[in-house]
Amino acid sequence: MVDPTGDVSLSTVESTLYNNVKALLKEMNSQSNSQKGMLRWSLQKKLESDPSCSISLIQLLVKELENKLQTVSEISKTGSCMHIIPVLHTLYYVVIQSGVMIPASLYQTVYECLMKLLILPSPCSAVVLSTLRSIKMEMTTPGSLYQRRVIAEQNVKNDHFTVQEKVFVLADPAVFSAPLEATVRAYLEASSFLRNTLTMEKNVVLHVLQRGLGVTCQSSTLAKALEALEDHVVEKYFQDVVLVVEESIKKGASGRANYLVKLQDTYRDILTTSGEEITTADHSSVCSTAMPFPEIIFVLWRYEEDLWNLLANFALCGCPHSSLDEEDKDKKNSLRCENNGIEKHLKESDFDDREQPPDRNPAPAFSRRKAFKNMKPADKLSLMREKIEAFPGSSPVLKEDRMRHTARVVVMGDDRVLGRLTRAYHSIRERESKRLILTKKLNLQLYYIPVTDMEPSLSSSDEDRLSLASLLGRVDPWYNCNINSLRTAISRLAGMHSDHSKTSQQNLFLLDTLCYYLRCGTQPVNLPLYSVKMTLSSSDESSVVEDVFVSNLEADIPEFRHLKEKEPFPRKKKSALEVFGTAISVTYTKQISSSKREVVKAEAPMTYSVVITSEPAAVTSGGGYLTVRFDCLNPGYNTAIHARNISIRTMEHRSLSVCLDKDSRRTYTDVQRIEICPCLDPGCSIRSRFSVSADRELPLSKYLDQVLSLPINTFTGVTP
Repeated sequence: MVDPTGDVSLSTVESTLYNNVKALLKEMNSQSNSQKGMLRWSLQKKLESDPSCSISLIQLLVKELENKLQTVSEISKTGSCMHIIPVLHTLYYVVIQSGVMIPASLYQTVYECLMKLLILPSPCSAVVLSTLRSIKMEMTTPGSLYQRRVIAEQNVKNDHFTVQEKVFVLADPAVFSAPLEATVRAYLEASSFLRNTLTMEKNVVLHVLQRGLGVTCQSSTLAKALEALEDHVVEKYFQDVVLVVEESIKKGASGRANYLVKLQDTYRDILTTSGEEITTADHSSVCSTAMPFPEIIFVLWRYEEDLWNLLANFALCGCPHSSLDEEDKDKKNSLRCENNGIEKHLKESDFDDREQPPDRNPAPAFSRRKAFKNMKPADKLSLMREKIEAFPGSSPVLKEDRMRHTARVVVMGDDRVLGRLTRAYHSIRERESKRLILTKKLNLQLYYIPVTDMEPSLSSSDEDRLSLASLLGRVDPWYNCNINSLRTAISRLAGMHSDHSKTSQQNLFLLDTLCYYLRCGTQPVNLPLYSVKMTLSSSDESSVVEDVFVSNLEADIPEFRHLKEKEPFPRKKKSALEVFGTAISVTYTKQISSSKREVVKAEAPMTYSVVITSEPAAVTSGGGYLTVRFDCLNPGYNTAIHARNISIRTMEHRSLSVCLDKDSRRTYTDVQRIEICPCLDPGCSIRSRFSVSADRELPLSKYLDQVLSLPINTFTGVTP
């Protein structure tokens, strides 16, 4: 065992665990993505095969945290702070997975250590607080974290904890070839074949009794007893254990003694009913109860509406019928009429976006929808509450007390799939601002796994398409280590499907890593969205369209597109006949401080393209902004500015071709003017009909950042 004073005499197992923890921390600094994440996965598998080593691992992790505490001045530095994140998440995962009773003294040591770590700067303190709350719940009610997680993920029916979760993986057809789609779908949907409700109920009972009773619980005997019971009897004991756990959670520390007594009664009752006898040869055994994989719904994301349809179907159809009031039933019926069912969108497997030509001037993200009756004041405030809960570091108490179902949406692809998610997310917020359908019932969590269709050798092109993945990796090294490293592994899956020896291992690695991300990736990085208003050359009523983007906008002049392929402007005698582009009029707003802005008018001469990229506050100081680059064949004319709002208008009767988020499917042509500004959240601009003035906003509006952001979950997150 580890001596807390620092004098350690490590056994072989403890020495191996110690080396594994140190290797995890070193892996974050490695420049190579090859095999990253495998160390964490190997450690996870070691715990599943040998639960008894969890106590030693917890002691080592606490020792590592205490070593960091000894150098508080160094811990305040970002680099040192980031190395605490993997330790905290590993600690949480060990506690929730461990099948053995953790001594109260060790829990107390962990708790005191985490309390001291709360002095860390954001966002590390947010992760510490989340871990601290989980540890505190497990201290008073051993086994509660495991039970709640399994019930929610597996949607196991019971009368006492009714929260459900669904996992939707949306893959971009532009990236997923047919072989890659088939392979990844088979790997992820294999989780459905590994799920058995009766087995999960037995494991919950076994896990909770092992954690609560410790050495007084003969695990092997209990496991045999549960196997001998009839299905309906197992169901009864499962319901009893769930009730005992939920009652203990409500009572807190004061209910711990009564909780353990009830567990002991349940334990003896199970053995008596099954006819198993207590022996003295079984006190050291611990049965593994690894958490099962959740059900994963894999969708090739062909239509933007698919996300809304999946969420609405889960919110209104996936809930128990008893929880639906009359208003919910009306919404459910109206959704069926409006969407004509989700099957229409999800079963057209013979259609492939990759084989279709890009849609010029696609449907705008902002569109007029059916009128809705006025929302209730409480519903209006619900959207404000959503905004508050979206901030990293916000108290998770609000989220858990509301007992909503959770929809975990994982998108796979490059920057283009995040652009599509941006449009869908804005559309959802816009719909909810008119009539609440999802907000009161669903807690929406967004995740991103980068996947590219580019060859590994084309590294520059690869990085260009994965700019947001690189950004998330810079903000969160643990995300970079475990999730960014998946892009190479996933891209190679299509060529590995015939190698069955590798397929099985890769299958489990991909599933385990995804589950780890879903369970521990709780801190969002908020990527600001930008609204773009485009005035087209046509003179009809639809000459103005609006859309949103999150990472990139490129505008070029088709007449001069061929200039991109030419060599840079040669250092020769200038000729008046040479053309390097066209003049455009530019007006932009530059933020020069937190309280002042100055408006600058400028003209960018001889420009053939404009590239606008978002620089989120997560990687900048003083707030986010846009970087605008004006390209010309003559390097002397190339310029770049930083702006918050910008308006660009063509001159000389020319027009622009505008592409959003590097997605050719979102290309607009014949554009004469573009106006870009931060996208306001529709949920924060709701006017109250009870206000004295029609222009008076709800009270909370002025205290919130009203810019709409796309919250992508990571392990560390970023606090504004």
